[in-house]
Amino acid sequence: MNTTTPIQRKMDQAIELLERRFLERSELIRLLMLGMMSGENALLIGPPGTAKSQLARSVAQLFGSEHWFEYLLTRFTTPDEIFGPVSLQQLKLDHYVRKTEGYLPNAQFAFLDEIFKANSAILNALLSILNERLYFNGREREEVPLQFLMAASNELPEDDEQLSALYDRFLFRYEVHYLQQASSYERMFSLPSGPLPVVFSLYDMKDIQAAAKQVTIPEALIYFLYRIKQDMEAKDYVLSDRRWSKIAGVWRTSAALHGREQVTIWDTVFTPHMLWDLPEDLTVMRELFEQQFTQMLKTELENELPLQRLQQTADKWKEKESELHAFQFKKEVGAKLGKEAVERNGQLLEACRAELEETAKDLRNRLIQWEKREHDLGAYVLEKNRLIHNVEKYTVKYSYLRIEGERILQQLQKTYRTIFDKDIAGAEYDFTL
Repeated sequence: MNTTTPIQRKMDQAIELLERRFLERSELIRLLMLGMMSGENALLIGPPGTAKSQLARSVAQLFGSEHWFEYLLTRFTTPDEIFGPVSLQQLKLDHYVRKTEGYLPNAQFAFLDEIFKANSAILNALLSILNERLYFNGREREEVPLQFLMAASNELPEDDEQLSALYDRFLFRYEVHYLQQASSYERMFSLPSGPLPVVFSLYDMKDIQAAAKQVTIPEALIYFLYRIKQDMEAKDYVLSDRRWSKIAGVWRTSAALHGREQVTIWDTVFTPHMLWDLPEDLTVMRELFEQQFTQMLKTELENELPLQRLQQTADKWKEKESELHAFQFKKEVGAKLGKEAVERNGQLLEACRAELEETAKDLRNRLIQWEKREHDLGAYVLEKNRLIHNVEKYTVKYSYLRIEGERILQQLQKTYRTIFDKDIAGAEYDFTL
């Protein structure tokens, strides 16, 4: 198992601190950690009173950042309240410049509540801040130090072009609900409320983002993303090129967090939360993603359990089962067979015997080794991606692959038994495990 790195230990500590305060938010907390390290914006959709703003403040506290800005937007909010007042001194010199100290253009972490209630004067400036991290202050184009912006809304934007452009700049989306479990209500009245300790520094984010730029994405995973795109478009779901590009960037960040120089399938697990436009579409996005994920996982594990190759072998001899069985029967009853047919079928029979025996024994040994791994699959999965919170979901995928391998072994054994009227020696396997 790989040695835990300092940034991974910090991530573990941050997640633990946040989970003590925010119940039933394990997935969301991990998603925000990934978004924060990626430098992408996050949007929470949900009713009032679901601790959205409190969670945003807590995430910022982990950095001990004094450059924090938050605001509740209404349709009456003015640009002065978000970007700072106009400098009267500069105005006397015919320069229209805002004093941004203490306002959004000067913040490293920010939370904007009811983001879609912003008026057009605010929206125009927000678009460049959210995407390019630029603020146009009068004639000057200023780079903003914003590292992570989280926004919240009780409702999604209406069919408005400006609001749609704003919405598209939030790569991470999450629907927040009220607490559901009775145990959460029991714990809710005794949660810690003091300030959180400083866990990260801004250098942690910058180091990870610099490392992420050096991470490569293998061609197989690029095609994996393209297949998801095709599956979505087949169901009339369309994403902008910007979001597809940013999704790949998040994968790189995940790989960098885990000390990898190349993206693996395990860096993609949070992708469904970057695909939907309406919360009710998340179920569809998950289904499309999981189909491609499982297929990709099979491909990556082909060296350990080559199911595709094994299935091809099983199917090849299954197709010839009737022909070879008939040849065996005719030999046993003394039916007359031509010399050419005897020679051809005899060679085919021996090839069948050898390949079925070799394949079945090999598969049986692989399955036994696979079962040993399953005893500690949780640790194996977390080694691949320590941000995963529902480890069981992924350990089950390994069980499914084993079951598929067992089905192929049964097919091989059945074909052999039908043709040769006996079991394959050395291919015994306990299918009750």
